Amino acid sequence: MSPHPPLRVGVLGAARIAPKAIVEPGRAVDGAEVTAVAARDPARARKFAKRHGIRRVHDDYASLIADRNVDAIYNPLPNGLHCEWTIRALEAGKHVLCEKPLASNAEEAERMAEAARKSGRVLAEAFHWRYHPLADRMRAIVSSGSLGAVRHIEVRLCFPIPIPGDIRYRWDLAGGATMDMGCYTISILRFLAGAEPEVVNASATLSSPKVDRAMKADLRFADGRTGRIHCSLFSKALFHIDAKVQGVSGELRVLNPVAPHLFHRLAVHRGGSVERERVPGEPTYTGQLRAFVEHVRGGKPMPTDADHGIANMRVIDAVYAAAGLPRRGADPA
Repeated sequence: MSPHPPLRVGVLGAARIAPKAIVEPGRAVDGAEVTAVAARDPARARKFAKRHGIRRVHDDYASLIADRNVDAIYNPLPNGLHCEWTIRALEAGKHVLCEKPLASNAEEAERMAEAARKSGRVLAEAFHWRYHPLADRMRAIVSSGSLGAVRHIEVRLCFPIPIPGDIRYRWDLAGGATMDMGCYTISILRFLAGAEPEVVNASATLSSPKVDRAMKADLRFADGRTGRIHCSLFSKALFHIDAKVQGVSGELRVLNPVAPHLFHRLAVHRGGSVERERVPGEPTYTGQLRAFVEHVRGGKPMPTDADHGIANMRVIDAVYAAAGLPRRGADPA
């Protein structure tokens, strides 16, 4: 039994991702309980609450973050709303688990982190992939030296979402393939490298002016290693979810490092032989919520904290700049 009362979580918006990202994990994690929800459409919030057994419904976001019976906020709002409502929640004394990417750009992420520091509350970025044992196993293989000196790291996440009007394609909501899919590829690449990259070049395919539906970028690290990301919401590359680390003595290949609890394949190719592994683990979102609760209660730091979000956003901003596109959240003029 936990010595602490459950962490009471309120959900900003009845987003499609919320059931699997917070409601279901809230039932599985001791010490957490989803107790309230708010949406722009109160009727939608009530319907969401009824479907998922959530007791309290608020008519707007402001009343939810003012609720004294809520300890923490899960923010799955569109990217362009992350900064405003995260800061408002932190200033109201709530801890915040904010969906990836943390903000529209690095400057916003820094403002959010500063608000967390001033309030003494936790701000974490919801990068669920990092909370499955596969992540640590990948890096352990890379760090072990079994691949030899690493020369190149490549991460791809291409999944077709050809939905007209979807928020992922909206400039005003900080949309784009690099924001939605590319933030994963950058996070994974940085994690496997254990270092921050420099963006060498980038090439975008646009869905509308300033909004990318696909992006490729080449990166490099200070020690000479190179990297590449490829992400797409809709392009000829219909389905790729993988990571590859090339060393002088071998190569690590991982299929689906993003949602490994559903399925994944890990293989090390070395000296003409192949070693395959499966890494068991609970659903990534469950592990993420458990880590968030432990961190709030004074436990170990979360790997995807506010500093992680800032660093990831800096690379995203640099990718857009290299592709000749404005950073998200910039003046649309």
